Amino acid sequence: MVLIVDDDISVREALVDLFQSVRIDVSAFDSPAALLAGADLKRPGCILLDVRLPGLSGLDFQGQLERMGSKLPIVFMSGFGDIPMSVRAMKAGAVDFLVKPFRDQDLLDAVSTAIERDAVQRRDNAEGDAVVTLAETLTPREREVMMAVSKGLMNKQIAYDLGISEITVKLHRGNVMRKMEVRSVADLVRKVELLATRQP
Repeated sequence: MVLIVDDDISVREALVDLFQSVRIDVSAFDSPAALLAGADLKRPGCILLDVRLPGLSGLDFQGQLERMGSKLPIVFMSGFGDIPMSVRAMKAGAVDFLVKPFRDQDLLDAVSTAIERDAVQRRDNAEGDAVVTLAETLTPREREVMMAVSKGLMNKQIAYDLGISEITVKLHRGNVMRKMEVRSVADLVRKVELLATRQP
Protein backbone atom coordinates (compact mmCIF):
# COMPACT_ATOMS: atom_id res chain seq x y z
CA MET A 1 0.00 0.00 0.00
CA VAL A 2 1.30 3.42 -0.97
CA LEU A 3 -0.04 6.24 1.19
CA ILE A 4 0.14 9.60 -0.61
CA VAL A 5 0.07 12.93 1.24
CA ASP A 6 -0.14 15.98 -1.02
CA ASP A 7 -2.38 19.03 -0.68
CA ASP A 8 -2.72 19.41 -4.49
CA ILE A 9 -5.72 17.36 -5.67
CA SER A 10 -4.44 17.14 -9.26
CA VAL A 11 -1.15 15.65 -8.03
CA ARG A 12 -2.99 13.18 -5.79
CA GLU A 13 -5.27 12.08 -8.64
CA ALA A 14 -2.36 11.68 -11.08
CA LEU A 15 -0.38 9.62 -8.56
CA VAL A 16 -3.36 7.42 -7.72
CA ASP A 17 -3.87 6.75 -11.45
CA LEU A 18 -0.17 5.91 -11.88
CA PHE A 19 -0.07 3.41 -9.01
CA GLN A 20 -3.36 1.83 -9.98
CA SER A 21 -2.06 1.39 -13.53
CA VAL A 22 0.74 -0.84 -12.18
CA ARG A 23 -1.60 -2.60 -9.73
CA ILE A 24 -0.25 -1.09 -6.51
CA ASP A 25 -2.80 -0.42 -3.76
CA VAL A 26 -2.91 3.28 -3.02
CA SER A 27 -4.71 5.77 -0.79
CA ALA A 28 -4.35 9.53 -1.05
CA PHE A 29 -4.74 12.20 1.63
CA ASP A 30 -4.62 15.98 1.56
CA SER A 31 -2.85 16.39 4.92
CA PRO A 32 -0.92 14.50 7.58
CA ALA A 33 -3.97 14.71 9.87
CA ALA A 34 -6.15 13.08 7.21
CA LEU A 35 -3.60 10.27 6.80
CA LEU A 36 -3.48 9.65 10.55
CA ALA A 37 -7.28 9.59 10.69
CA GLY A 38 -7.83 7.34 7.69
CA ALA A 39 -4.82 5.10 7.12
CA ASP A 40 -3.62 1.86 8.67
CA LEU A 41 0.05 2.58 9.40
CA LYS A 42 0.65 -1.05 10.34
CA ARG A 43 -0.09 -2.24 6.82
CA PRO A 44 3.00 -3.00 4.69
CA GLY A 45 4.01 -0.34 2.18
CA CYS A 46 5.40 3.17 2.21
CA ILE A 47 4.43 6.84 2.43
CA LEU A 48 4.82 9.24 -0.50
CA LEU A 49 4.97 12.60 1.22
CA ASP A 50 5.05 16.16 -0.11
CA VAL A 51 7.53 18.33 1.79
CA ARG A 52 5.54 21.55 1.70
CA LEU A 53 2.11 21.11 3.23
CA PRO A 54 -0.16 23.62 4.94
CA GLY A 55 0.27 23.42 8.68
CA LEU A 56 2.63 20.57 9.53
CA SER A 57 5.44 20.23 6.98
CA GLY A 58 6.34 16.85 5.54
CA LEU A 59 9.65 16.90 7.42
CA ASP A 60 7.90 17.64 10.73
CA PHE A 61 5.39 14.89 9.98
CA GLN A 62 8.28 12.48 9.38
CA GLY A 63 9.48 13.22 12.92
CA GLN A 64 5.97 12.81 14.32
CA LEU A 65 5.62 9.41 12.64
CA GLU A 66 8.93 8.29 14.11
CA ARG A 67 7.87 9.39 17.61
CA MET A 68 4.62 7.43 17.12
CA GLY A 69 6.68 4.32 16.35
CA SER A 70 5.79 4.10 12.66
CA LYS A 71 8.50 2.39 10.64
CA LEU A 72 6.92 2.93 7.22
CA PRO A 73 9.58 4.12 4.78
CA ILE A 74 9.05 7.58 3.32
CA VAL A 75 9.69 8.92 -0.18
CA PHE A 76 9.58 12.72 -0.24
CA MET A 77 8.36 14.87 -3.13
CA SER A 78 8.99 18.57 -3.49
CA GLY A 79 8.39 21.26 -6.07
CA PHE A 80 11.54 22.95 -4.80
CA GLY A 81 15.04 21.48 -5.08
CA ASP A 82 16.13 22.55 -1.63
CA ILE A 83 19.40 20.74 -0.85
CA PRO A 84 19.43 21.33 2.94
CA MET A 85 15.83 20.07 3.10
CA SER A 86 16.65 16.92 1.14
CA VAL A 87 19.73 16.28 3.30
CA ARG A 88 17.61 16.62 6.45
CA ALA A 89 15.00 14.21 5.07
CA MET A 90 17.59 11.61 4.07
CA LYS A 91 19.43 11.85 7.41
CA ALA A 92 16.10 11.21 9.13
CA GLY A 93 15.71 7.98 7.16
CA ALA A 94 13.85 8.92 3.97
CA VAL A 95 14.30 6.46 1.12
CA ASP A 96 14.43 9.14 -1.56
CA PHE A 97 13.76 12.81 -2.25
CA LEU A 98 12.22 13.53 -5.66
CA VAL A 99 11.90 17.02 -7.14
CA LYS A 100 8.71 17.71 -9.11
CA PRO A 101 8.22 17.22 -11.95
CA PHE A 102 9.76 13.76 -11.84
CA ARG A 103 9.61 10.90 -14.29
CA ASP A 104 7.02 8.22 -13.51
CA GLN A 105 9.72 5.55 -13.64
CA ASP A 106 11.89 7.40 -11.09
CA LEU A 107 8.90 7.55 -8.75
CA LEU A 108 8.03 3.89 -9.28
CA ASP A 109 11.66 2.91 -8.64
CA ALA A 110 11.80 4.94 -5.42
CA VAL A 111 8.51 3.47 -4.19
CA SER A 112 9.65 -0.04 -5.11
CA THR A 113 12.82 0.47 -3.06
CA ALA A 114 10.76 1.77 -0.12
CA ILE A 115 8.36 -1.19 -0.25
CA GLU A 116 11.28 -3.63 -0.39
CA ARG A 117 12.90 -1.89 2.61
CA ASP A 118 9.63 -2.22 4.52
CA ALA A 119 9.39 -5.95 3.67
CA VAL A 120 12.97 -6.58 4.86
CA GLN A 121 12.37 -4.61 8.04
CA ARG A 122 9.17 -6.52 8.79
CA ARG A 123 10.91 -9.87 8.19
CA ASP A 124 13.79 -8.89 10.48
CA ASN A 125 11.35 -7.71 13.16
CA ALA A 126 9.43 -10.99 12.99
CA GLU A 127 12.65 -12.98 13.28
CA GLY A 128 13.76 -10.83 16.22
CA ASP A 129 10.41 -11.31 17.96
CA ALA A 130 10.72 -15.09 17.51
CA VAL A 131 14.22 -15.10 19.05
CA VAL A 132 13.02 -13.06 22.03
CA THR A 133 10.18 -15.54 22.55
CA LEU A 134 12.60 -18.47 22.47
CA ALA A 135 15.01 -16.76 24.88
CA GLU A 136 12.19 -16.16 27.36
CA THR A 137 11.91 -19.95 27.80
CA LEU A 138 15.45 -20.15 29.19
CA THR A 139 16.17 -20.37 32.90
CA PRO A 140 18.58 -17.76 34.31
CA ARG A 141 21.35 -20.39 34.43
CA GLU A 142 20.67 -21.48 30.84
CA ARG A 143 20.88 -17.85 29.79
CA GLU A 144 24.29 -17.56 31.49
CA VAL A 145 25.49 -20.69 29.71
CA MET A 146 24.14 -19.41 26.39
CA MET A 147 26.03 -16.14 26.76
CA ALA A 148 29.24 -17.96 27.65
CA VAL A 149 28.90 -20.39 24.72
CA SER A 150 28.25 -17.48 22.35
CA LYS A 151 31.54 -15.91 23.52
CA GLY A 152 33.37 -19.05 22.47
CA LEU A 153 34.10 -20.43 25.94
CA MET A 154 34.63 -24.17 26.31
CA ASN A 155 32.50 -26.25 28.71
CA LYS A 156 35.38 -26.50 31.21
CA GLN A 157 35.81 -22.70 31.25
CA ILE A 158 32.08 -22.14 31.65
CA ALA A 159 31.94 -24.65 34.51
CA TYR A 160 34.78 -22.87 36.30
CA ASP A 161 33.32 -19.37 35.74
CA LEU A 162 29.85 -20.40 36.97
CA GLY A 163 31.04 -22.66 39.78
CA ILE A 164 29.21 -25.73 38.45
CA SER A 165 30.31 -29.12 37.12
CA GLU A 166 31.18 -29.66 33.47
CA ILE A 167 28.40 -32.27 33.22
CA THR A 168 25.90 -29.66 34.41
CA VAL A 169 27.21 -27.23 31.78
CA LYS A 170 26.68 -29.88 29.08
CA LEU A 171 23.12 -30.42 30.31
CA HIS A 172 22.37 -26.67 30.25
CA ARG A 173 24.08 -26.30 26.88
CA GLY A 174 21.88 -29.04 25.41
CA ASN A 175 18.77 -27.36 26.83
CA VAL A 176 19.87 -24.01 25.36
CA MET A 177 20.42 -25.50 21.90
CA ARG A 178 17.02 -27.21 22.01
CA LYS A 179 15.07 -24.23 23.39
CA MET A 180 16.74 -21.75 21.04
CA GLU A 181 16.06 -24.13 18.14
CA VAL A 182 19.64 -24.20 16.85
CA ARG A 183 21.89 -27.02 15.69
CA SER A 184 25.26 -25.27 15.77
CA VAL A 185 27.13 -22.76 17.87
CA ALA A 186 27.28 -20.44 14.84
CA ASP A 187 23.45 -20.41 14.71
CA LEU A 188 23.33 -19.73 18.44
CA VAL A 189 25.79 -16.83 18.11
CA ARG A 190 23.64 -15.31 15.33
CA LYS A 191 20.53 -15.53 17.53
CA VAL A 192 22.36 -14.07 20.53
CA GLU A 193 23.52 -11.15 18.37
CA LEU A 194 19.95 -10.62 17.17
CA LEU A 195 18.72 -10.82 20.75
CA ALA A 196 21.23 -8.15 21.80
CA THR A 197 19.72 -5.72 19.27
CA ARG A 198 16.26 -6.27 20.76
CA GLN A 199 17.14 -5.49 24.36
CA PRO A 200 17.53 -2.01 25.84
